[in-house]
Amino acid sequence: MNRLSQTVQGVMAGLLIILGCAVYLASASVYAGALLFCVALLGICMMGYALFTGKVGFLAERCTRSDVEAVLLALLGNALGTLCFGTLLRLGLPALSQRASELCAAKLAQPLTQALIRAFFCGVLMYLAVAIFRTKASALGIFLCVPAFILSGFEHSIADMGYFAVAGVFSGRTLAFLAAVIIGNALGGLTLPLLARLSSPSSR
Repeated sequence: MNRLSQTVQGVMAGLLIILGCAVYLASASVYAGALLFCVALLGICMMGYALFTGKVGFLAERCTRSDVEAVLLALLGNALGTLCFGTLLRLGLPALSQRASELCAAKLAQPLTQALIRAFFCGVLMYLAVAIFRTKASALGIFLCVPAFILSGFEHSIADMGYFAVAGVFSGRTLAFLAAVIIGNALGGLTLPLLARLSSPSSR
């Protein structure tokens, strides 16, 4: 797959994340919204689209130059997709934009170290959800891990990009926040597979 195709796969994943953001913002119940957000990751996994948080953890298993490039292109595509389609959603559904603005204000009010830690735990859950889907051919991990990270208040970098785009909130603070969350998601996604390698018989 060439670089353009990989980036487009990321854009499509970004679009599905925006759909997840939309249904969460539109839901009267946070529990219903958390569950319905699963449509995003379920669609991404089943269609084979490229989501940064779903791919970065697997660099612990294989980390060639092309693998790293694929993860970075996924991140680029995710950013483009959430920006474009999040802006479109803001124009079409101003009420959701208002709710997104309130959500984003709360996110930006937290210290960056706190955002990074919250992102770390989200990264663990995202790796787990995708790993279960890949190895067990089961969507159960998606339907448990996605609501778990939302209800726990953990930070998902691509979903956060979506919320900021829907809210129309762009600033230096936004970029710093997203950088912290991206790093936290990556560290969290890598943790379980790296620990698994340490615990395997071949590492002893």
